[in-house]
Amino acid sequence: MGEGKGPRPVVMEDVAELAGVSAMTVSRVLNSPGKVRAATRAKVLAAVRVLDYRPNAAARVLATGRSGVLGVVSFDTTLHGPASTVHGIERAAREHGHLVSIVSLGTLNRRSIGEGVERLRGQSVFGAVIVAPHESAAEALGGLPSDLPVVVVGADDGLPFPLAAVDQGAGAARVTRHLLSLGHETVWHLAGPDEWVDARSRVAGWRETLEAGGHAVPERLVGDWSAGSGYDLGREIARDPSVTAVFAANDAMALGLLRALREAGRRVPEDVSVAGFDDVPESAFFAPPLTTVRQNFGEVGRRAFALLMERVGGGDARARKAVEPELIVRESTAVRRP
Repeated sequence: MGEGKGPRPVVMEDVAELAGVSAMTVSRVLNSPGKVRAATRAKVLAAVRVLDYRPNAAARVLATGRSGVLGVVSFDTTLHGPASTVHGIERAAREHGHLVSIVSLGTLNRRSIGEGVERLRGQSVFGAVIVAPHESAAEALGGLPSDLPVVVVGADDGLPFPLAAVDQGAGAARVTRHLLSLGHETVWHLAGPDEWVDARSRVAGWRETLEAGGHAVPERLVGDWSAGSGYDLGREIARDPSVTAVFAANDAMALGLLRALREAGRRVPEDVSVAGFDDVPESAFFAPPLTTVRQNFGEVGRRAFALLMERVGGGDARARKAVEPELIVRESTAVRRP
C-alpha cells in the first residue's frame, strides 16, 4: 500500500467558495479591506476563521507590495493594562492572517517613538498601532510620517488619529456609584500618576460622580501603580476613622491598601469597602476577593485593528471606538455599617 497523503492546505478559492464570493473579493478583503462592503467583508472573514485559512505571505508581498505585517509600538512595561493591550492587538491581527512586529521602547518621547516607527517602516509594515497611555507619548505623536496609516490606543481623545480605548471615566464612575449605593457618604481615591492618561480619566470619572450626587470630594492620594505605593498610602488612610470606602486606580495599589488596612485592624469590607480597577487574574484570590473594573483588552485589540484596516482604506482619521468596562462585584465591598 502506498502512503496516504495528508489533507491539502486551504487555499483562497476554498474561502471564496464558502463565502459565496470570488477569489478576487477574498484578496481585496485580506489586502485592502476598506474597499469592500462591510457585509461582504464579514462573510469572507467568517469563512477565513472557519477554514483556518493562512494567507501566503510571499504571495501577498508580490501582489500588493506590502509585507502583510502590522507594526505595534509600545513601551517596555510589566503593567497589566499596556501589556494586555499589546496582546489583544497581536491576537486580532493574527486572527486576520497578519504577522505582528512589536517595537518595545524604554521611554516614550518624540525621538524614541519616531525611531520606533522608522524601524517598522524599514520592515514595510502596512500600518502601525501605537500604545500611548502616557502624556509624553501623546505629545510625541505629532511628528509621525503622514504616509503610514496609524491608530493610537489608550491615548488622549484630542489626538488627530483614529483612537481605540476603554472608557476609563465610565469605569471609574461605575465603581464609584457602586460604593455610594452601599450607603457610603463619600469615596476616597488612590489615583495613578498624573502623567498617565488613564489615571486622569479615572480621577475625572470619580470626581464627577461624587459632585453629581452632592457628595464631598476628598483629596485624592497619588500613587505609582505599585502595591508598595498602595500600602504606603493605605497606612495614611487606615489612621482616618472617617474613611469607609476607597477606590484604587488599579488592583496592585488595592492589594497594598488591603494589607495596610489589615495591619491597622481595619476590617474589609466590614469597616472599609475597597475596590480596584483592571481585574488582574489574581484579584479574585485577594483576601477578600476584590471588587474591580474589568477591561476587555481583546475587544480593544479588535477595534484597533478594525480602525487600522479602515484607515488603510482611506477611512476617517479621527474615528473613535470606545470599549465599555464591566464592574465585577466581589467580597471586598459591602453595605456601610452604622
